Amino acid sequence: MSSNPSPGVTTAFLFPGQGGFDGEALRRAKERHPQIGRVFERLDTVTEELYGSRISEVLFGERKADLRDLLDNDPWASQVAIYGAGLAAHEILAAQGVAPDVLAGHSLGEITALVAAGAFSVEDGVRIVAQRVAVIERQGGVDGRMVALAASAERTRKLLDLVDEPLLAVATENHDEQTVVSGPAGILDRVVAIAGQLDVGAIEIDTPFPFHTPALAPAAPEFAAYVTKLDQRPLNRPVYSPILQRYYEPGDDLAELLAEHFTRPVRFAAAVRHLRETGAEVFVEAGGRAALSKLVAKVTDGSAVRSLPTLAVTGGRLALDGTLDALREAGLAAPERGGLAELLAPSVPADVFAAYWSERGHMVLELVRTELDAFRKSTEGGGAEPGSQPAAAVEPEPAAEAAPAPAPETPAAPAAPASGSRPEGYGRDQLFGELRTLYAEALEYPEDVFEDEVQLEAELGVDSVKQVELLSRVSSRYGLPPRESGFRLATYNTMGKITDFVLQQLNDHGAHTPASATG
Repeated sequence: MSSNPSPGVTTAFLFPGQGGFDGEALRRAKERHPQIGRVFERLDTVTEELYGSRISEVLFGERKADLRDLLDNDPWASQVAIYGAGLAAHEILAAQGVAPDVLAGHSLGEITALVAAGAFSVEDGVRIVAQRVAVIERQGGVDGRMVALAASAERTRKLLDLVDEPLLAVATENHDEQTVVSGPAGILDRVVAIAGQLDVGAIEIDTPFPFHTPALAPAAPEFAAYVTKLDQRPLNRPVYSPILQRYYEPGDDLAELLAEHFTRPVRFAAAVRHLRETGAEVFVEAGGRAALSKLVAKVTDGSAVRSLPTLAVTGGRLALDGTLDALREAGLAAPERGGLAELLAPSVPADVFAAYWSERGHMVLELVRTELDAFRKSTEGGGAEPGSQPAAAVEPEPAAEAAPAPAPETPAAPAAPASGSRPEGYGRDQLFGELRTLYAEALEYPEDVFEDEVQLEAELGVDSVKQVELLSRVSSRYGLPPRESGFRLATYNTMGKITDFVLQQLNDHGAHTPASATG
C-alpha cells in the first residue's frame, strides 16, 4: 500500500520503547480483554523455543514480574514484555473499532509498529526483539546506560562536547526540555556530574543496554543478517519512523534499516511535530506506562491535540478505560457494549458477550452497515423495487367506429436475458481475475501477490476488519444474498477459497456479475 496516509489523518498510534511496561496495568487489563492472553500465547511459543520459558508465566504467573524485576533478572523478558504489551494494546483498540491512520514507535516500539502494520508476523517480531538483545550480549555486552537530561538537544550536545568521548551520543530527542544520552557507564557518571553543576536534572532510564550509540556498531551487521532471513511482508498501514524521519516505503530493506537503529538517534519530538502538521489530532499510546502521552503533550503544547495512554495505572485507575471513553466520545471507537449485550443477547453472560464482541464485533458492525446500506437503497423512492418504473397512466379508450382488421401474427422475438443474469460460460478463472483486481486495487498491492493459495492475513497482513470490508464489497458488487448465520470469515482465508465461495453463491442464487472487471 501507499507509504503515506491519505489526507485527513486523525489518529496516530504510538508504541513505546525502553521503560514502556506496566505489569500491574497489563494484568488488570487482561482480566477484561481477552486479546492480551491471545497475544502472549503467541509470544510464548517463541520464548519457550528460545529461552525455555513462557513469557506469560513470567508476567502473569505467581511471580507477577514488573519492569525492575525483569531488568535485574531477565533482560530478554523486559524487551519481549514491552513488545507484547504494545501489540496487546493495539489488538484491544482494534477490537473496539479504533483504526489508526498512522503508526509510529519510539526506539524498540518501532519494531512493534512494523509488526502491527503486518511487516512481520507476531512470532517473528519476538525473534527480532530477542535477536536485538542477543547480538549485543554476544559482542560482550556494553557496560553502559541511558540518562535523560532536562535540556534541549542543542544544549545537551554542548554538554557532551565538554566530555569529548566518541562513544557518548544523544540517543533520543524527546522534547525541548528532555534529551536522552547513551554511552559507557563511567563516562556517563561524569556527564551527570557536569549536568548537576549546570543545574540540569538527570534521570536514569530503565534499560538493559545503552541503545542508539556508536558503541553498538559492531552488533549491527549480525542483527541485519538475521532479520534478512525472516519473511518481510507489505505494510497494511503507514508507519512513520522517528529514527529515519520518514515513512517506511514498499521497497525498503527492513533488516538494514532496523540495524541502523543501533546507532542512530530517535528524534521523537520532530516526528510528533511532523504528524501534527500533517493532520494528526489524537495520539494514542499503545503500550505500557504513559511516558509517550506526556511527551506528546509537551511537544504539542498549546495545540488542540489529545494524547491518550492505555496500559498504565493513573490515579489508581486503568488509563485504558478513560481512553476508550474519550475515543467513543470522539466517534473513533465503537459504543460501549453493555447496552448492546442487553439488547442483542440478554440471556448470554456478560463476560461471554464481551469476549465474543472483542473478537468479532467489528465484523458484526461491518455486516450491519452493509445491510443497512442495501436496505436504504431498496427503499428509496417510496418503497419501489430498485430499477422498477412507475406504471403508465391509463388513457381513456376511444369510441369504436369500426374495428380494425386483425394484424397478421409475427413470431415473438427471443426474450432478452434478465438484467443481471450470469453470462453463460462465466468460469472460475474469470471470477478469480476479477476478484484479484478488486482486492489489489483496494489494498494497493500488486495483483500478482494474490495467488490461489496465498493467505490474506498470515502472508499478506490483511486483518479481519479489512477482509470483512472487502467481502462486503464483493457481495454488493455481485449481488450476493446475505451471508448465513454460521458463516465464518476464517474459513475463507485465501483468494482461492473466496473465489470458490463467490462462485458457489452465483451458481446457487443466480446473483449477477458486473459488466466489467473494474466495475
